[in-house]
Amino acid sequence: MGRVSLTLERDVPLAFANARRAAQGWREMPPAQRAAMLERAADLLEEQAGLLLGLIIREAGKSAGNAVAEIREAVDFLRYYADQARATLNEAHTPIGPVVCISPWNFPLAIFVGQIAAALAAGNPVLAKPAEETPLIAAQVAQILHQAGVPMGVLQLLTGAGEIGAALVAHPDVAGVLFTGSTQVAKLIQRELARHDGPPIPLVAETGGLNAMIVDSSALAEQVTGDVLSSAFDSAGQRCSALRILCLQEDIAERQLTMLKGALGELRIGNPDRLSTDIGPVITEEAREAIAAHIERLRASGCPVWQAPLGEETGHGSFIAPTIIEIESIDQIGGEVFGPVLHVLRYAREDLGAVVEAINATGYGLTFGLHTRLDETIAEVTGRIAAGNIYVNRNTIGAVVGVQPFGGRGLSGTGPKAGGPLYLGRLVRERPALDLPPDGTAELPGPVGERNLYRLHPRGRVLAAAHSQEGMAAQMAAAHAAGNQVDLLWLGEGPAPVGAIAALPRINPYGAVLIKPGPNTNALMQQIAAMEGPIPLIQQGDDQGHYRPDWLVEEQTVSINTTAAGGNAALMAQV
Repeated sequence: MGRVSLTLERDVPLAFANARRAAQGWREMPPAQRAAMLERAADLLEEQAGLLLGLIIREAGKSAGNAVAEIREAVDFLRYYADQARATLNEAHTPIGPVVCISPWNFPLAIFVGQIAAALAAGNPVLAKPAEETPLIAAQVAQILHQAGVPMGVLQLLTGAGEIGAALVAHPDVAGVLFTGSTQVAKLIQRELARHDGPPIPLVAETGGLNAMIVDSSALAEQVTGDVLSSAFDSAGQRCSALRILCLQEDIAERQLTMLKGALGELRIGNPDRLSTDIGPVITEEAREAIAAHIERLRASGCPVWQAPLGEETGHGSFIAPTIIEIESIDQIGGEVFGPVLHVLRYAREDLGAVVEAINATGYGLTFGLHTRLDETIAEVTGRIAAGNIYVNRNTIGAVVGVQPFGGRGLSGTGPKAGGPLYLGRLVRERPALDLPPDGTAELPGPVGERNLYRLHPRGRVLAAAHSQEGMAAQMAAAHAAGNQVDLLWLGEGPAPVGAIAALPRINPYGAVLIKPGPNTNALMQQIAAMEGPIPLIQQGDDQGHYRPDWLVEEQTVSINTTAAGGNAALMAQV
C-alpha cells in the first residue's frame, strides 16, 4: 500500500522548534482566515474521496459503508470548527500553544481530522501523532491540509508507535494534548503532564466505554434487532460507542435473542473491499487473540456462547466471529472488550433500577441506549443513567458532528465533547463568545423523526485547592454557581478551615479541580494524577481569581427516535 518512514525520538525537539517558529504567524492570522483553510480542506477531502475510501478500506479494514461515513464525519468536523471559529473567536483570543494530537486507528480519518481541525481553528500549531496501524491515511490528510494552505510548521505529522507519543507529551513545550484511546494510556498522559512545571496543561481525553442498552417488554422487537446489530457489530465492534452489554427484560429475552441470532447469521463477514461485506476483520492479530481469549474465559466459566458462522475467506486475516455471550452479572465482563462481542443480561422488570445502578457502577459513561415505548421509563432511566450520549429507540453509534456532540464522563473521558460548542474554548486562554442555553438545555438540529437535546449538568464534586481565605471563597463561589458540591483542600499556612479534607482519596471522585498558583501547585498536580479512576478537568484561576464556568459543567446529549413512539396508546399510558 505504501512505505512509512517512522519518526525517531530525536526528531521530537526539532518538531517543537518548527512549531515555535510558526506559532506567531498562525496565532496572528484572523480566525476567519484560518476557517477558510479548513473549509478548503473539506472541499479537497470530498474531491479525493475515492483515494481516501481505498486507504480506509485497505489500511483500517473498514467496510465501504463505514469508509464513506468516516469521510462525511471528517468533512463535518472541518466545517463545524470553521463555523465555530468565525462565530466565537476573534483576534483577542490567545491560543494555548503547541498542541499534541494523538488519534486512534478505529477512526483514522475522522478523529484525526477532528482533533487537528479544532486545534488549528483555535490558532495553535499542531503536532499530530496518528495510530501506528494507520499512518498512510494520516499522511494523505496532512497533505490535504497543507494543500489547503496550512503551513508546514503549523501542522507536522509524526508517525510511529507509543514511544513517539510519550516523547511528545514529555516535551517541555507541549501546551495541550488531545487524545482518543484507552483509559489506561490517558492516565499515563495525565501523570506525565503533571510533571511539567507551570500551570496545568489542558488534556482532552476521550476514552473507552462499557456501553449498555436496556430493552423492556414494550419495545418493538424488529426495531431492537436492527439497532442492536448495528450498535454491537458494525465496524466489527471496534467503536468506542459500540454496544457491549444488552439488558433484556426477561419476559421478552428468549424471543429477542432468537431474532438477534437469526439476523446476525445473515450478515456476511469477509474482505471489506467487497460491497457485499457487512463485517470486516479486527485491526490486528494481537487484537483478535485478546478478544478470543475473553470469549474463551467466559465460555469456560459456564456462560452460554453463540457465534456467527465464518466463511472460507476469513481463514486469511484477523477475523473473529461476531459473538453473543449470556452473563449473569456485569461484573463478569471485567473491562472493555474492543471487538464484535455482545454480552446479554436478563433482568426482571422490578429490578430495572438495580440494572441502571450496575451500569453506572462500572465507572464508564460514554454511550447508553434505551428501547421502550413507556414515557415513564424514558424519564426514569435517562434521568438516572451516567452517560455522555444517550440514545432512545435507536442505535448507539454514528454520532453526528454538531447534532450529537460526542464524549463521555467518568472513565470514558474528560470533556468537552468533540463536535460540540465547548471544545474550542479548551484550546484558547480566554473564554469564547458562547451562546449557551440559559436553562441548561437546548435542542440541536437533526433529521425529521429525530429529536436531539443538548444538556449542561454540574460536574458533581469539585475539589477546591486553596492557599488563602480569599482564594477559597472565589473557588467555592464558582463551583457552587455551577451547581456543584465542593471539597476543600487547604494548602495555606495556619490551621485548615473547618470541613477541609486532610488528604486526597485513592480513587478520584472529582469531576473538576480548581487551583490557584502557589508553592505546592506542582506537587498537588502530581498527587491528583496519582489518584486512580477518572481524570478531572483541572482549571487554574486567572490573576483576578476568576474561574471559567464552562469548565465546571458536563455536557450530555440525548438523541430520540420520535417515530418509534407509535403503537398501543393504552400501553404508553401505563405506569
